[in-house]
Amino acid sequence: MAKIRHNNFLDTVDDVISNATSAGILHLSAQGNSLNGRKIKFNGKKSFHFGTTGYLGLEQDDRLKAAAMEAIHRYGTQFPLSKTYISHPLYGELEEKLAQMYGQPILVTKNSTLGHLAVIPTVVRDEDAVILDHQVHWSVQNASELLKTRGVPVHMIRHNNLEMLEHHIKELSNKVRKIWYMADGVYSMYGDFAPVEELMKLSDKYPQLHFYFDDVHGMSWKGRNGTGYIMEALDDLPDNVLVFGTLSKTFGASGAVMSSSDKKLMRKIRNFGGPLTFSAQLEPASIAAASASADIHLSPEIYLLQEELRNKITYFNTLLKETQLPLIAQNDSPVFYIGTGMPITGYNFVQRLFDEGFYVNLGLYPAVPVKNTGVRITISRHNQESDIKALTQAMNFHYFRALEETASSLKRVHRAFRMNSDSLQEKENPINEGLVLEYYRSIKQIDQKEWDRLMGGKENFDWKGQLFLEKIFSNNFLPEHQFSFHYYTIRDHLGKPVLMTFFSFGLWKDDMLAPASISEKVEEIRKNDPYYMTSKVLGMGSVFTEGQHLYLDRKADWKQAVKILLTNLEELQREVGSEMMVLRDFGQDQQLNDLFHNYGFVRTEMPESCILENLPRTEEDWFANLSTRSRRHFRKDVEPFTKYFDVSVVQSPATSEIDYYYQ
Repeated sequence: MAKIRHNNFLDTVDDVISNATSAGILHLSAQGNSLNGRKIKFNGKKSFHFGTTGYLGLEQDDRLKAAAMEAIHRYGTQFPLSKTYISHPLYGELEEKLAQMYGQPILVTKNSTLGHLAVIPTVVRDEDAVILDHQVHWSVQNASELLKTRGVPVHMIRHNNLEMLEHHIKELSNKVRKIWYMADGVYSMYGDFAPVEELMKLSDKYPQLHFYFDDVHGMSWKGRNGTGYIMEALDDLPDNVLVFGTLSKTFGASGAVMSSSDKKLMRKIRNFGGPLTFSAQLEPASIAAASASADIHLSPEIYLLQEELRNKITYFNTLLKETQLPLIAQNDSPVFYIGTGMPITGYNFVQRLFDEGFYVNLGLYPAVPVKNTGVRITISRHNQESDIKALTQAMNFHYFRALEETASSLKRVHRAFRMNSDSLQEKENPINEGLVLEYYRSIKQIDQKEWDRLMGGKENFDWKGQLFLEKIFSNNFLPEHQFSFHYYTIRDHLGKPVLMTFFSFGLWKDDMLAPASISEKVEEIRKNDPYYMTSKVLGMGSVFTEGQHLYLDRKADWKQAVKILLTNLEELQREVGSEMMVLRDFGQDQQLNDLFHNYGFVRTEMPESCILENLPRTEEDWFANLSTRSRRHFRKDVEPFTKYFDVSVVQSPATSEIDYYYQ
């Protein structure tokens, strides 16, 4: 079983965010002594603001500002007491208005993140199970982690994949009481919607199915009384649906609101939801601002505001249709996502837009898969049509220059997002620049002396070792015994190798990097379903080899050679039908790690290898390093039998001996 460090994910995300910060894309600071929603100043420059989540612009509404200021004068800056004991005088009025908006019982929380932490562990019982859409908001995923400590099964499916959802429902139906599917109403990255109609049909088929929707990005700009996309799609909440909205973002204030038709459940949440019970309540200014916003939502004005925003969304969609910009999800939401594929292309494109005076967001890992990096643009009532047109023109100009500068192409982006690229006439950007790539499918096609000089000798994949692997793992019946091998050499104009490596393609277990406890459960399932959670992987080196699988001449143009390799590997990946690509064993080589990340890879630690370094020289030294328990084990179960064995260390075995060891 793999020994995995549990901080791997944290380290990976830290790498990604640090990389984007170094590129000047994240962790920026707004400047100036006022904000108006239309423009934002950062890096000493005013830019048109296309990154807000205040889609209706209510955060700048004078009525909300006046209500907040009056509440501070009357009640102070905060009401420092748990709401379980006594709520602020303004709370009751706000809750009445929100209940009127939803037509259902509601509950106000400090924010949606704390709300999920309060609600999810309360509504999901020990005999239930949870299925997460892999793009559901991080706050929902994080709250669901708490369930695992109670033994609640938590599964994740591909985005909006109903076939995968039904598969898990069938698998769980005889084992649990309720099955909770957790999803966003409107997804924050691509701006696409949950397939509510199809999901409700699925719940008719499987009565165990319940829904937990985070609809904070559908709030206010959509639905009756601005209650959001889910409420518009359902009209009234069925008993098996729980929905979260927000009082921040488009609502213009602060806090979150949850609604359910199940009064008994609402009472339990109010009584047992940890952050609701023990955390401070909303500040007077936030409550008052939310109450003023609720007045707007309960009036005909909300529909005028929605229509004004809808017109601007339609205008932007019309302009985008006249371009070749790859809009990932086409819909009528205020969130637009232009795919760039590789992070380095995203950095380049965003920085170009910054320079032109447009602020946009970069969508990157872990919010999206690393090779699905893109630019997230949001439209609000603050944006004027002239701003939207100027942004479209700037994007249409700079997008293709960003592709060219980062050796990418529109076809490459379409492939990354699985978009149809058949009609594209674009030529791929040549990146060889005097370097020549050689590709072979057998070690027999490679000069033995050159391979052993650069790749062999100190590892177990010298020329003869590779020939042995090719022979053993070919012409076999079972897929796990069948591997193909792929060799790459990149030379300079004089024929000198700049890069040399090899890849293998075959079946891997998906839990290879999972903790041992996970692998044990998966192996139990594999007793009846041997190919459960397995994938076809194109991996550097092979699962049978250890060591440095990539030779680079650092005195030559090695970075360009790596880019050529990665481009050709993408072609090979499509050719062989690989579901994943793995580059491995680079340790703390930060230059390589940064380069690989820019071209669509994230770093994670592999399981500990079988190589033991700095072994004790004598048996006494070895024994001294053992733990007390291991010493007892050695004395009782090992030492009494050592007299039956003759042990020798072979430093330089003959070829015939090596063949015998392999057998």
